[in-house]
Amino acid sequence: METSGTVVITLEGLESLIGLLKRRGYRVIGPTVRDQAIIYDEIAALAELPRGWTDEQQGGLYRLVPRDDDAVFGYAVGPHSWKKFLHPPTELLWTAERTEKGLRVTPAPLPDERFAFIGVRGCDLHAIAIQDRVLTHGGKIDPHYRARREALFIVAVNCAVAGATCFCVSMQTGPKATGAYDLALTELGREEDHRFVVEAGSEAGRVVLAELPHRAATEKDIAEAEAVVSATAANMGRSMRSDDLHELLLRNLNHPRWDEVAARCLTCGNCTMVCPTCFCTTVEDATDLAGHRISRSQRWDSCFTMDFSFIHGGSVRASPRSRYRQWMTHKLATWQDQFGTMGCVGCGRCITWCPVGIDITEEVAAIRDSEQH
Repeated sequence: METSGTVVITLEGLESLIGLLKRRGYRVIGPTVRDQAIIYDEIAALAELPRGWTDEQQGGLYRLVPRDDDAVFGYAVGPHSWKKFLHPPTELLWTAERTEKGLRVTPAPLPDERFAFIGVRGCDLHAIAIQDRVLTHGGKIDPHYRARREALFIVAVNCAVAGATCFCVSMQTGPKATGAYDLALTELGREEDHRFVVEAGSEAGRVVLAELPHRAATEKDIAEAEAVVSATAANMGRSMRSDDLHELLLRNLNHPRWDEVAARCLTCGNCTMVCPTCFCTTVEDATDLAGHRISRSQRWDSCFTMDFSFIHGGSVRASPRSRYRQWMTHKLATWQDQFGTMGCVGCGRCITWCPVGIDITEEVAAIRDSEQH
């Protein structure tokens, strides 16, 4: 049976979707409750999704709390982003072995696992698109990232909840899922009328959707779905004017606000670790005790570490002030010069998971306000 247009599936249809993707050879990754947070991990059934749970977030605060209904996707975003799977924290690049004929270098094989992501929000869709631009275009292509990305199946979710640190509307990245996805869900109703309005965004999505139990969406279904997205957009926890950030920040590189935020910043790098777009890495070599084998691995790095900008003679950015300024101005300004887009998608993770609650939207507002007084 062919499927076109917008359709509706039930909870049983969502369960069927997970099973179908597994049978097609995908490693299905979705939200699940673990360690008092909603994280992304491998799932095998509907029961593993965070049904009936939501999260409360503020600067430096995250708390998982029960909802008063059985919503499956009734939360914002947690500490994980999807880059954990596409651009993992540690990646083997090559190994070398000393033999009688000399040194033999063996590149690490390209990954052959196929991921299916379930529950990708609009902000994270844009984050994946940003990493695509950085890691698969231009002269420096990451073949490991590209291999995983080309095999990826994405089930997006239109947000029904805006976290207190979310500002995707300001960045034009949500709450409606836009961009490259295979299927997009909007969760409606609860209890007896629990259902999902589904749109296909690719031919692969249409093929999968045709195999699921579904019915055509009515005008009422579509109107309800649009109302969910509109309500979420009207209830953002944060906002940040974004049309002038490049000029605003670059003309304020010596602003006293950088000293004020540096007095609080621990330079722990949490913001870069939870950010769905940060891509900086370093390499590490390891040898066995006999010196016969060596391996080189790539791992995530952060511009908040002293070693990140270390050159002969010392670190280029020795102070917390300079490291925070580098992160924020790169994310919001010079990223545009490099890649034609901003590096922020308004997910709010850097605010929530900062131990001292430093808020990127507040820092921008403080600099902007100072120019008006």
